[in-house]
Amino acid sequence: MASDRAHENPSAPAEKQIDRPNRPPRPNYKQIHAHPLPINIFPLPPLLPHNPLSVLQIALIYFFQLVVPPSSHPQELYQGCFTTETRSVHITDEKTTRSLWEQGFFGKGSLSRSEPSWLDREKRRKGVRASETSEELTKRRREERREFKKERARKEREVIEEKLHAEGKYTARNTADDGEDESHKLIMDSEKGHEPDNLRSASQSEAQPKKVTIAGTGSLGSVEEEHPTEAQALLKDPIPPQGDAVTLGSQKPTRAADTITNQEHLQLTPEEAFFLVYGLGVLQITSQNPQTIISTKSLLSLFRQNSYFPPRPPSELRPDDPFLLSYVVYHHFRSLGWVVRPGIKFAVDYLLYNRGPAFSHAEFAVVIVPSYRHRYWLSTPTLAAASEKRESRSWWWLHCINRVQSQVRKSLLLVYVEVPPPIDLLSNVGDHAWQGTGSATADIDITGMLKQYRIRELTIRRWTPNRSRD
Repeated sequence: MASDRAHENPSAPAEKQIDRPNRPPRPNYKQIHAHPLPINIFPLPPLLPHNPLSVLQIALIYFFQLVVPPSSHPQELYQGCFTTETRSVHITDEKTTRSLWEQGFFGKGSLSRSEPSWLDREKRRKGVRASETSEELTKRRREERREFKKERARKEREVIEEKLHAEGKYTARNTADDGEDESHKLIMDSEKGHEPDNLRSASQSEAQPKKVTIAGTGSLGSVEEEHPTEAQALLKDPIPPQGDAVTLGSQKPTRAADTITNQEHLQLTPEEAFFLVYGLGVLQITSQNPQTIISTKSLLSLFRQNSYFPPRPPSELRPDDPFLLSYVVYHHFRSLGWVVRPGIKFAVDYLLYNRGPAFSHAEFAVVIVPSYRHRYWLSTPTLAAASEKRESRSWWWLHCINRVQSQVRKSLLLVYVEVPPPIDLLSNVGDHAWQGTGSATADIDITGMLKQYRIRELTIRRWTPNRSRD
């Protein structure tokens, strides 16, 4: 078909292919994120029915692991510090940071969007490191996509101009029409958030200083915009520490790679930190002042208190604390093999990834809704009205959330968490999950307490007449 069209219209110009720069090879994420969790797993080899020796291999490996069981946990527990200012757990050790991120995508870089990559970006900015970080890769791809759209718009405009030439209408255009087109272009650029070229150059020329002054050296005179001096070039670079000497000669001050200290740390949410402490047992958290190890039960009470603002005393804690509801959902999906990440970017509580953000986009967006179905919450009219108010959501809210998720191609998942009654009613139920009368120092069985919560999942999809016809 393409050759027939070429023979029919030989005068048609061949469409030029847009040359895109060759992208560097991506890192081997399958090898980097080979372990889904920061623990070691020792599975048995597969059984091959046609090979009898595989049965012997399985028996030998099972016997050795039974006699000398290998350790699934690291030799030294990871260390973290809880800070009340940010309500998060800080990990300052670089090795621990890489381990928690590469094995489960836990935490977030304090100076990065997601993956802690500030040190790599700083090295690349100073010309020490040549590889790209994930944030720089995303920025470059967005710029390439923007340039591609500009080139496509230019070609479409050329086709329209050729058509106008053929119809004899293009020659009748005067300067006023060109001025209208130029104004229309400026309006389109301003609507897209891009500043026009002439306005950008004018603002840059006005914002450029006419005089350069360095503290302790006095005025260096006026600086011409066409011929920047060495002092102006020095001002563009970061100010060196006091120990480095600054000279205005031909040799610029340089820094070695070992002088770049990593100023970024890993931030763990309370749900992630408690899962690593209680669920996996690979993390040890200390308090800020003084630095003492916090036990698991004290850590649970601390996270529950700080889930409110301002923090509440232990006597005012409730079964529907924001931390308890969030952690129950987080532990549930982590135990099912999902990679759970915060979803504040899309106005939801969590995002569920199949393998992680390095491999694909999130498939589900989770919204947590408390459910008060226990007869205690309906025992009095006051409790029933308060429970209904906490549980109810408006249709406007649901339409807004669902519209956002459909635009980003994610399925909205409403997770209803059935809240158990308060501590006093559960003190004689089951295995005494809630012992005591609400004190933070009470002997609480965390496993039994979490078993009192139930989860119901409801997937909502946006119905459109054009796409959902039978």
